[in-house]
Amino acid sequence: MTIVEPRLIPSFRDVDGVYYADTCEPLRHAVEEGRVEMRALARDNYPGSPFPGDALAEVRTVGFWDAGRTQNWGLDWHQNEGVELTYLARGTLGFAVDGTEYALRRGHLTITRPWQRHRVGLPDVDPSRLHWLILDVGVRRPSQRWHWPDWVALAPADLALLTRLLQFNENPVWPADDGIERTFEALSACAADPARSALESELRLRINELLLEVLRLLMNQSVALDEKLASSRRSVELFLRDLSDCVDRNWTLDGMAAACGLGRTQFCRHCQDITNMTPIEYLNHCRMQTAATMLNERPELSVTEVAFATGFRSSQYFSLQFRRYFLTTPSAYRAASRAG
Repeated sequence: MTIVEPRLIPSFRDVDGVYYADTCEPLRHAVEEGRVEMRALARDNYPGSPFPGDALAEVRTVGFWDAGRTQNWGLDWHQNEGVELTYLARGTLGFAVDGTEYALRRGHLTITRPWQRHRVGLPDVDPSRLHWLILDVGVRRPSQRWHWPDWVALAPADLALLTRLLQFNENPVWPADDGIERTFEALSACAADPARSALESELRLRINELLLEVLRLLMNQSVALDEKLASSRRSVELFLRDLSDCVDRNWTLDGMAAACGLGRTQFCRHCQDITNMTPIEYLNHCRMQTAATMLNERPELSVTEVAFATGFRSSQYFSLQFRRYFLTTPSAYRAASRAG
């Protein structure tokens, strides 16, 4: 099997910025070391055999892994640009979404929305056979409209209902049925044999079958829907949650609002409701907390390097802000941390 090498290319781009999906590096290394069997068709930054040509461009990856023993790796918190469906065919597996942990057992289906944070393995991967499909529906913010590929054959009313059930549903784990298992096994057979005849047609057929099976499953369940999951406030909540991971960017108020697809006034109102701080105050809070962690845990970095790494353009201004926030200088804070 040819493994697609990771590339620094965007998984999704729009006028507000560039976003990257997870590269599944721990899985890639486990496959290369022979610790787990994997068969997958993949694009861009996902591991697996490359899709032939440009067929089914919205399918980011489809396949399975088979771990015959406990693996000392897991996929840490990450997000994908598409809706992700996984099915645990054998074994057990730890799984978490947005801070809630689940113990998956045979027959469990998981559903994660585009760009929803989740992890697989807590942290280890149990002996397991896991199938997956990641399908890009053109979304990077909760409030954006889902755009299904034109080859999805569900009737418009059924597709609209499926979208609603997936978009507004907070429950990520469901007991699946035999139809979903058969469809995932058929998809994995395609991934294991990328040279098979009529591959694109079979993948189209199987993915449509899977979407229909998921729709039937959710229609037969008591699904609690929450439209706030696709609200502008939810977009701000997710942006603020991840802001500490990108404090080095040259953020402005307009830039933060644009990253959420909002105007300044609406963004500021949501931010203050959520954090009780203005956006600039919250940005400074994130930068100070990140700087304190780096001063404590990265002794090889100078104060100036910490300043640049947390979005400040001069060490003098960084030191001024740090002293106002912590009532001490960065050097004194580092010295006190080293002294315990």
